[in-house]
Amino acid sequence: MLDLNAPAPPFTLDGTSAGVVRRFSLADFRGKWVVLFFYPADFTFVCPTEVVGFNRRLPELEALDAAVLGISVDDVETHRAWAAELGGVAFPLLSDKSGDVCRAYGVLNDAEQRAWRGTVVVSSGGTVAYQVVSPMNVGRSVEETLRVLHALATGRLCPADWQPGQPTLDPDLRY
Repeated sequence: MLDLNAPAPPFTLDGTSAGVVRRFSLADFRGKWVVLFFYPADFTFVCPTEVVGFNRRLPELEALDAAVLGISVDDVETHRAWAAELGGVAFPLLSDKSGDVCRAYGVLNDAEQRAWRGTVVVSSGGTVAYQVVSPMNVGRSVEETLRVLHALATGRLCPADWQPGQPTLDPDLRY
């Protein structure tokens, strides 16, 4: 696991966005929140539900000044073909063929040499703000990722099950 509030491990990876292949660096997104979601593989059963889910909620994430990056060990051409099969993906899918970035973020399943389902939110200042790792057979909740990003963006205390629009807690009061 990564240390919260520590600098996010830097990376530069090849990826595809809107059918165009290029290199992407975490540093390219400095000043924005970044939702990194690591997933096991393209052309599988659970992964497309997550990619489509993030794609569908992308406008809401972008409204919070957040970028979304999907990362797996698949190569760029596989990403490009899969994105086309899914009807297009409006955020980059990055190729970590070596598994080095997955390893740096603590989400590489060494036995299978694929990523666990890891979600890491990097703050606009480049630090690890949130992380959760799930097993390969259980899809993550895009809704929960969006809720957490809303909560983080408040910079305030948000109680259990807090939702956007609800009051936050006063950090000067004892609860």
